[in-house]
Amino acid sequence: MDHEERIALFLDYENLALGAREHLGGMTFDVRPIADALAERGRVVARRAYADWSYFDEDRRMLTRSHVELIEMPQRMGASRKNAADIKMAVDAIEMAFERDYISTFAMCTGDSDFTPLVHKLRELNKRVIGIGVRNSTSKMLPPACDEFLYYDTLEGVEPPGEGGDAAPTKQGRGGSGRSGSATGSKTSGRKRAGSKADTSPEPATSTTGGSGTSGPGKGPEPDDDDSGEDTSRPAEPLAVLVAQTLAGLQRSSGGSVTASVLKRTLLRKDPTFNEADHGFRAFGELLRHLAERNVLELSEGHAKGDPEVSLPELGDQEGAFALLRSVVEKAAAAGETVALSGLKDQLRRARPDFSEKSLGYGSFLQFCKAAATTGAVTVEWSDQDGGYVLDIPVED
Repeated sequence: MDHEERIALFLDYENLALGAREHLGGMTFDVRPIADALAERGRVVARRAYADWSYFDEDRRMLTRSHVELIEMPQRMGASRKNAADIKMAVDAIEMAFERDYISTFAMCTGDSDFTPLVHKLRELNKRVIGIGVRNSTSKMLPPACDEFLYYDTLEGVEPPGEGGDAAPTKQGRGGSGRSGSATGSKTSGRKRAGSKADTSPEPATSTTGGSGTSGPGKGPEPDDDDSGEDTSRPAEPLAVLVAQTLAGLQRSSGGSVTASVLKRTLLRKDPTFNEADHGFRAFGELLRHLAERNVLELSEGHAKGDPEVSLPELGDQEGAFALLRSVVEKAAAAGETVALSGLKDQLRRARPDFSEKSLGYGSFLQFCKAAATTGAVTVEWSDQDGGYVLDIPVED
């Protein structure tokens, strides 16, 4: 484990919570997508969140369940101390950098440009810095200063309204506004909206519990953790979804081969209770072979005996899924409809009930659609008029 990154997580909670509420359609901030993303990059050994917690009572319980240490920064009546949490967070990060040299990476969760000097100092101390923030409340100065910057909006498990479901109602916090990001391109259209019935529930977080209902390789199908309010009876194995999503995250973050041992360690970081025996498998290798037979992943010989390399299938089901998406969008566009992202997955499932972007390793339906756009199958653009993403067929030259 000596080669693993040791990560310290610092959350400027007010910045994140208000950014999610104001720029992601009122959705409630959840720390679990951040924890999962960091688990694919190393061991998180410290978790701290800074805020006046009297304004975030419900959030406190969520953070406590995720083992985040809450640092209280109370507001004095009649006095403005908006920078108190920022100063305390910066002081603690520098102190930790000097006192705990085994910590190699600092994850600074904020969009505030005031933290840019802190990022520069941490890198000067030979620490790797990962920034995380809500896209439209993140200063343009902060991302270039970091070694890596993740937008909360695009993390697996985050589904803003208009990308497949409505956000849960939020508890009102302290007033204030985040910084506005650059405006994205908009697409206007006079066509009627396809899939006018909006999804009625947010996508639940993917289950990472080891014994969550599958008692054997062929048993325990459950509805896919999905952002759709329809067709929830479609069978899907949460275990296969968990492994595929984790493997996809490792391939993105590492940029190299992923071995079975690395995959197992990452699964345990996401859920320390994970045990393949709870799913009816005698060994982790047996689980991987079962998933390989189902074309969820591919196995190849690794450098070490008994530790094969694991990868997602390159073609096959993915190409078929892209073709399905294009055909549905093409049919709706031919009928003069505006093809909105919201409700589009329902249309795909009416054409193919077993469709699931998660079984292909994608964390969200938007991510799947953007991947299809890179192949030229469809176009994905933000529409101010429709208040969400819309899809169309590329115009041929």
